Amino acid sequence: MKSKYSLIAIIFSMLVACSQQDKSNTADIHTESESIEPHAPKGMRYIKGGRFIMGSSDNEAMPDEGPEIQVEVTSFYMDEHEVTNAQFAEFVKATGYKTVAERPVDWEEIKKQLPPGTPKPPDSVLRPGSLVLSPADHIPNFNDISLWWSWKNGVDWKHPYGPDSDIKDKGNHPVVHIAYEDAQAYAKWAGKRLPTEAEWEYAARGGEEGTPFQWGNELTPNGNYLANFFQGDFPDRNTARDGFEKTAPVKSYPANEFGLYDMIGNVWEWTSDWYRADTYARLTKEGQKVCFNPTGPKESYDPDEPLVPKRVIKGGSYLCSKQYCSNYRPSARMATAFDSGQEHLGFRCVKDVD
Repeated sequence: MKSKYSLIAIIFSMLVACSQQDKSNTADIHTESESIEPHAPKGMRYIKGGRFIMGSSDNEAMPDEGPEIQVEVTSFYMDEHEVTNAQFAEFVKATGYKTVAERPVDWEEIKKQLPPGTPKPPDSVLRPGSLVLSPADHIPNFNDISLWWSWKNGVDWKHPYGPDSDIKDKGNHPVVHIAYEDAQAYAKWAGKRLPTEAEWEYAARGGEEGTPFQWGNELTPNGNYLANFFQGDFPDRNTARDGFEKTAPVKSYPANEFGLYDMIGNVWEWTSDWYRADTYARLTKEGQKVCFNPTGPKESYDPDEPLVPKRVIKGGSYLCSKQYCSNYRPSARMATAFDSGQEHLGFRCVKDVD
């Protein structure tokens, strides 16, 4: 997955021719009563803190998923499902908020993330919009992602697939085309925050370790689909054998052992951590046996796109496929520009336990 502006640069060129750790938080992790579970706020689940192995070294793991590190997180609450269109609509109604995808495009900001000398595109292109799946008729290889992603004007959370699309009857689907700033704004309004990468992965595992998938060793045990991911020939021949070609209503699949739905598949989810490909390696070099509540590096760095500030996203989406990426695993991590939204990117929130 590349950032919004990196993809725009490709399209425009056609048109014009414990990182930092919370070291203060090293107190004993079990601050709540061991016998009484705190009552979670409505729509959230209590996630009791604990220790786990973060990352992966299995055959499907990417280099930035390792080396594995031992992490301990403090208890927290987490939304039981991804923030929905209906929930986001309540936020917009209460605040009048406009998402990044709905605002005018600022060329001066975009060009900071592009190679020097990138020509400015026509003004007709520099209009509000977002990234949508738009596969070419022929995909010779998977190296050029502009062959299936395109920038489309008039796309936003209310019009997820084009200016003529809408979210009627999709109030219980996850909201998409949400940039990091948008997710943060919602979380603040709701009295919550975005999860750290460590919190997210711990919650997604549901107490399970040692298996590639949260539910075990097989992606579809006994032929059952336990998450919304791509079936068929990626990216243009989706058989939708599980019943969903794009997003699924939240809670369409079984919850994990923590009572959380759709931690894997459906839509990618923002975390609060800056992205670095060597995050785990840097933590390992610090020599600590256990990382307590890691909060990610101080700043972003992706060697493939060094000019683009990125945050970590987790969980995979309905576009994850064995043919391209197997990111329907708790350890999988990807990066996307903090100011980018896409049709398969959403979020959920967490809240501290008082």
